[in-house]
Amino acid sequence: MPLAGNPAFSNSPAFSSNPQRAGQFGQQQYGQQAYGQQPYGQAPQAPQFGQQQGYGAPYGQQQPGFGTPDQLEQQYGRPSATPLDTERLTYDGVIMKTVATLGVTAIGFVVTLGMLFVSGTSGLFYLLTYGGALVGFVLALVNIFKKEPSRTLVLAYGLAQGFFLGGISGILEFGVGLTGIIFQALLATACVFAATLALYAFRIVRTSPRLNKIFFIVMIGYALFSVVNLVLMLTGVNQDPWGLRSQPIFGIPLGVLLGGLAVLLGAYSLVMDFEGVENGVKRGAPAKYGWSAAFGITMTIIWLYVEILRIIAIVRGNN
Repeated sequence: MPLAGNPAFSNSPAFSSNPQRAGQFGQQQYGQQAYGQQPYGQAPQAPQFGQQQGYGAPYGQQQPGFGTPDQLEQQYGRPSATPLDTERLTYDGVIMKTVATLGVTAIGFVVTLGMLFVSGTSGLFYLLTYGGALVGFVLALVNIFKKEPSRTLVLAYGLAQGFFLGGISGILEFGVGLTGIIFQALLATACVFAATLALYAFRIVRTSPRLNKIFFIVMIGYALFSVVNLVLMLTGVNQDPWGLRSQPIFGIPLGVLLGGLAVLLGAYSLVMDFEGVENGVKRGAPAKYGWSAAFGITMTIIWLYVEILRIIAIVRGNN
């Protein structure tokens, strides 16, 4: 391959593509100038000012590919692009996606309650309630382990969980007769969310590697207890309304103590959600991951609502 395009190679006869120049290599007499044509001791003549150089363009002429001064000012004098222009994650985007997911959950909630008023505790009502719980659980696993977030799956999860929440809330409010329990649970959940957000915003609470380990260990233990309690209730081994949660410890139902622990875990989970959003915004994560953040926050809020609803039901049921 010829190397004549490179000045360092084209000026040397050893790498020249001209056979005659290549044949002259090594034939210069001792004392003769082997490179260039200037006698020994004389400097090569410098090119006249304004003549074309080997690098760049003549003085005063436009360099190719740089643009005029006005074009440079227009290009580099513009304000920096916003995260919205570059489709990066923003706090507003996460808020809007979370509101949309919670809105779909509220629609499912109202639909199941309306079904309770229209047809009572019919087969369709229980289908929506327990079917929503099952579908919501499956969609939760899919959204957790899916590499790329999906708006459709996140909204479907919110709708399914809305069916489930509306069903159990309606049973406790109108079936069992715990009047006002829905409002109490919603208000308490909103208070926990607002308090956690305020504590995080004022830098009062933060996560840490040690607390994260404790959180996951306690979560695993709580999940195992919940599974065992559910199996005991379904098999009829324990026929108390809340299973093992109805057992008193020092006069306080176990469900109230565990419920309080679960609320603390849920609040810490919210802190982890908020921190994840903040880190994503700072690192310029793609905007699509706002749906992952919305899913995480919605799932935590739903968990808090269920735990608080159960605490109120146990306390009021014992009274």
